[in-house]
Amino acid sequence: MAYIRQHKPILYTNLLTGGKLSSYLADIDRRASEMHLRAVTILAEKEGVTEQLKAENQMLWVQKMNAIDSAVTELVNAEMIYN
Repeated sequence: MAYIRQHKPILYTNLLTGGKLSSYLADIDRRASEMHLRAVTILAEKEGVTEQLKAENQMLWVQKMNAIDSAVTELVNAEMIYN
């Protein structure tokens, strides 16, 4: 909401006055969460980050998952929020 209010004031005003701001934000949040989950799953598979790795080397698993999560978060923000 803060991004839309600051960077897209016309959209923000239209959504707010039309009573659609909450539903718009909820929809963006839902779609972004779904995109994030799919992308993390795909990248984890490609990188070989498995439950077996988690059982054998938890620190390496956490490191790889954090890197994947950060990359996916940037991607989702760029595609869904800042676009």
